[in-house]
Amino acid sequence: MLIAGAAVLGLVAGTCAGYLVQADREPDKLPSLSQPKLTQAKGAAPEPLSATRDRRVRTDGDLRKLLMKKPRGAKTADWLSGDDGWLDLAAYAGTFDQPKGAFSELITREFRRAAVVGWEDGRTAVEIRLIQYRQEEVAAAAEATSSGHYWSDFEDNDNWAVPGTEGGRAYVYTDPETEPGYLPMYSAEALAWRGDIAMEIFVSDTKPISRKTIVGLAERQMERL
Repeated sequence: MLIAGAAVLGLVAGTCAGYLVQADREPDKLPSLSQPKLTQAKGAAPEPLSATRDRRVRTDGDLRKLLMKKPRGAKTADWLSGDDGWLDLAAYAGTFDQPKGAFSELITREFRRAAVVGWEDGRTAVEIRLIQYRQEEVAAAAEATSSGHYWSDFEDNDNWAVPGTEGGRAYVYTDPETEPGYLPMYSAEALAWRGDIAMEIFVSDTKPISRKTIVGLAERQMERL
């Protein structure tokens, strides 16, 4: 017991001596928190990227300028929704079968703006829409296009990929819409996206619409994006 007590006293004394030695020492100098001085680059700043290298230069401008132009000889459609080529949130939601639900869905998808153009050439009617999303939380343009593909599968149609796009498709519906007192009306549509913009094309005619017509329209519009 005497030996054990001496050992404990020795440990305590050693610890106290260590604290005393540390207390008498000068504190170690801390490293500097500041970074080395950075030299500023000289010369002119680089030129902004051109529209050919930065797509946002084009898509953040007037969205209407990216729409296809009305063909020569065609008549501007007077049945288009919107104002001066623009579709606001309410106007675009109104183009759906269930506007109230579409309105809520567009808010969730961070709708930013939409532009529209349309024309009539004989009995052929064409409407083209570009819908732009903010895409801060979701890839809404691709999501909206995928949703359009889903609903198109509920009707009989022939469909083809739109060349030069990721997942873009064109549809020609087999059965025309019929209404007493009117000629049967055939329809076709194309859906695609690029970046933050979804494209929708709708064509109607009193005669069946060819693959060349709808796919050609989709290709030319997507080239402008």
